Amino acid sequence: MIPLGEYQTLRQAAEELDDLRAFNRAKAALDAGEDELVPAETFKRLLSGESPLRVWRELRGLTQSSLANTSGVNRVQIADIEAGRRKGSLETARKLANALGIAIDDLA
Repeated sequence: MIPLGEYQTLRQAAEELDDLRAFNRAKAALDAGEDELVPAETFKRLLSGESPLRVWRELRGLTQSSLANTSGVNRVQIADIEAGRRKGSLETARKLANALGIAIDDLA
């Protein structure tokens, strides 16, 4: 047995590792010039007007916190963009797109 605090720390680290692996797989595919296949459900969510940032983040298996850490964009700002309360600057969109391994136009 291990203390609960240590277990929670290990569990969080494992989730972050999963997030990083998903990101690295997506980035490697893009860097190799491969076209990314998007699941039909993801495509439907984008067409229905759902926040592209949320859709791509969830497709990558990232939490708002892990995306914030990867992109350097504040988690609250990510939440505001996803909720439609803010748009974010062009620089913010660039950072988020790079972190998600997508074109900046995919966030529009």
